[in-house]
Amino acid sequence: MVLVSFLQRCVLLLLLPVHVLACLGLWDSFYKKVFPYIMAKVASIYNQKVYKQKQELFSNLRQFASPSGQLTLVEIGTGTGTNFQFYPPGCRLTCTDPNPNFRKFLLKSLSENQHLQLERSVVASGEDLHQIPDGAADAVVCTLVLCSVTDVPRVLREVLRVLRLGGAFYFLEHVAADHSSWTYFWQKVCDPAWKYFGDGCSLSRETQKELEKINFSELNLRRIHVTPYWIPTSPHIIGYAVK
Repeated sequence: MVLVSFLQRCVLLLLLPVHVLACLGLWDSFYKKVFPYIMAKVASIYNQKVYKQKQELFSNLRQFASPSGQLTLVEIGTGTGTNFQFYPPGCRLTCTDPNPNFRKFLLKSLSENQHLQLERSVVASGEDLHQIPDGAADAVVCTLVLCSVTDVPRVLREVLRVLRLGGAFYFLEHVAADHSSWTYFWQKVCDPAWKYFGDGCSLSRETQKELEKINFSELNLRRIHVTPYWIPTSPHIIGYAVK
């Protein structure tokens, strides 16, 4: 732990200008405008890496449609809309994201995925989805979001609230590596600095444990690694949970 703390300070020293801007409250407002442009590039590359996994993950979405056959879906942290291509035709979609600067990328993705029906787009964090009624969703989707929220248990409680009984929560998240691995060592070293460039993202979050604590009736989860395997964001969990 002493070595980790020392290396963390070294990394922060290299990023001293960014750290100073963050302390002055100037970095966050600037980066929130830049971040969507970065994600528009990164998300496309990431989607190619996990295309088969996402295709498999969302293949059973239709099973959670309402008795009328209509599927109402809420996505938390929609960002640029990279999941849209995996949703079934006719899906009624509510998009939420705390960063309004993603809007132009969201609209572009919607224009490229006209098989979807946008119900509404809400500027909101995952911790506070009060604009969405209780039990309104057949499915909730959250990919690469729980790593950057401020309160994971609160987000998951909101997920349970907006899901109807029998509805499903789909997730794909990078998580902490095995604590005995070098990957975890470097996750801890890079964590304090990483948040500046990942919009609050944490490399070493134990998201699986938080999911296991929440009162889902069924939890289907598996661990995967995304290439390249040496990077600190390689360890992932993927799956879905039923209310």
